[in-house]
Amino acid sequence: MTSTLVAATPASAAPVSTNDQAGPQVVCTSAKPGLADRLTQDITTVVTSPGVTGSTSIALYDRTTKTSCTYDADRQHDSASAVKVIVLGTLLRQTQDEHRALTDAERTLATKMITESDNDSTTTLWKQLGLDRIREFLRLADMQRTVPDPDGHWGLTQINATDQLTLMKLFTASNSVLVDDSRTYALDLMNQVIPSQRWGVPAGAPSGATVHVKNGWLQRTGGGWRVHSVGAFTGQGHDYGIAVLTSDHASMQAGVDVIENVARKVHADLNGTQVITSQKLRSQALPTTSDGSLVPENAR
Repeated sequence: MTSTLVAATPASAAPVSTNDQAGPQVVCTSAKPGLADRLTQDITTVVTSPGVTGSTSIALYDRTTKTSCTYDADRQHDSASAVKVIVLGTLLRQTQDEHRALTDAERTLATKMITESDNDSTTTLWKQLGLDRIREFLRLADMQRTVPDPDGHWGLTQINATDQLTLMKLFTASNSVLVDDSRTYALDLMNQVIPSQRWGVPAGAPSGATVHVKNGWLQRTGGGWRVHSVGAFTGQGHDYGIAVLTSDHASMQAGVDVIENVARKVHADLNGTQVITSQKLRSQALPTTSDGSLVPENAR
């Protein structure tokens, strides 16, 4: 079943065709009766809520119910630190091509890059891999709408929710791009993100799910905040992923609020539960400065 709703349409309206109205629309399909309609209505309610500004892009999948949803999922956003998962995927593919294990140094760099969002580690790996290898990984992964910044500003890589979700699918199922050991390693790192960075799409996740997440948060001069969260949820019958990318918010908190409001609805709908609002995701307040993925930030 497919359900489509124009974002500017009230949440109580009947589904409409994508050809009937202009503008971004929530489009959901599902093999589970009623789920596509419910997700369409709930996501639309969030993205059209009073006070929501800027641009929001959403993509999700659930293998168990054969469900997918998109909302403006091909819009390009500055990646901020969300690109670090691409760097990790490229590194793992390099080791496969060279028939070797990660070196101790590479393990240290990869761990700090993902679990702490360390920028120096990312820069070291980005330079080691090089643009050609990164682009080749994107080609193999069928993420060709993702465009690395040609001047080496990895935080300005242009990403979209569709490609980010493609990467989560690669990490969570056997494929010809990344072998199972590589996938497991990537997911393990994303499961070990430090508590202060575990905001975003984990909001409202069921207690039995294993959470794998990577976020990005970048303030651009004159262009507001880019706030992104990408994650996969596995274990105990869970097998789904969510990517929410946002741009042009007045504050980081505004972007996080949109992402977490979407995530809570999605988790509840996919799992047939009530929306969880009391869950504590992080032990510290959100940062008031960006993730440092563009240095100096006023350079571009």
